[in-house]
Amino acid sequence: MKLVPVTLRRWFVNDLAETRVGERPDRIDWGRCVPFVIMHLGCLGVIFVGWSWAAVGLALGLYVVRMFAITGFYHRYFSHRTFKTSRWFQFVMATAGSAAVQRGPLWWAAHHRHHHNHSDEDPDHHSPGLRGFWMSHMGWFMTPAGYASNPKYVRDWMRYPELRFLDRYDWIVPVILAAGVFGLGALASAVAPGLGLDGWQTLVWGFFISTVLVYHGTYTINSVAHAWGRRRFDTGDDSRNNFWLALITLGEGWHNNHHHYPASTRQGFYWWEIDLTYYALRFLAVTGLIWDLRPVPKRVLEEGRAT
Repeated sequence: MKLVPVTLRRWFVNDLAETRVGERPDRIDWGRCVPFVIMHLGCLGVIFVGWSWAAVGLALGLYVVRMFAITGFYHRYFSHRTFKTSRWFQFVMATAGSAAVQRGPLWWAAHHRHHHNHSDEDPDHHSPGLRGFWMSHMGWFMTPAGYASNPKYVRDWMRYPELRFLDRYDWIVPVILAAGVFGLGALASAVAPGLGLDGWQTLVWGFFISTVLVYHGTYTINSVAHAWGRRRFDTGDDSRNNFWLALITLGEGWHNNHHHYPASTRQGFYWWEIDLTYYALRFLAVTGLIWDLRPVPKRVLEEGRAT
């Protein structure tokens, strides 16, 4: 019985480097996976709420916005610092990333930096060649080793209390989003009934379905992008470029490019490699919200053309 309060606490409070005596670090902790399972089960609500074009549009819109928050902010900024911004907009970016329900910015960045240090080597938590497809796709973050993260990888971000707060209480932003989406549907039902929306329908489509799509779109870079695609650069790991994943993830599918030179804001190195996240970041740079986007060095581009 003593374990119940501990499990419940871990649903709501994320300690950055938590450990528990006797845990197997590579075994799935099903008690902690309950919220993740509920998120998937919530998609079945479509059986009861039906669908409308407005609900589908809401789901796709929130997919694009939150996928961009993961790829542009969590990945290219917090994990690799490929551009600069102000402190207040840094917090906005962290909040937007938290809305994707992939835990906090420190946890995300710490695990991604660990991945780059040990890509497809034994310490890598999500290598399909070493762990198998499903473990690399999503099983890895359900384990004690995946729930915890090493603060040494994010010492640069630990000095910001607002980021530590978002990371520790990573459920707050998703709950606010879910409530807002429900309220939007309820409001639409009252003022624009012709849209066919209501609170429950927007909750199922705009939160549950959209979030699960963002989940598995993101996860493909850990699994599929290390198994299927083309290799332009010899990176010493199994990273690959995959055009279809680049479309699904707004540019992250150019994964072999990224592993060869992760310091660049741009992952589609050449004009024909579609990188929607980079285009959006360029737009933010025009507005002055971000600046100093790091380019792909000429030597890297020439090396890629030669191979």
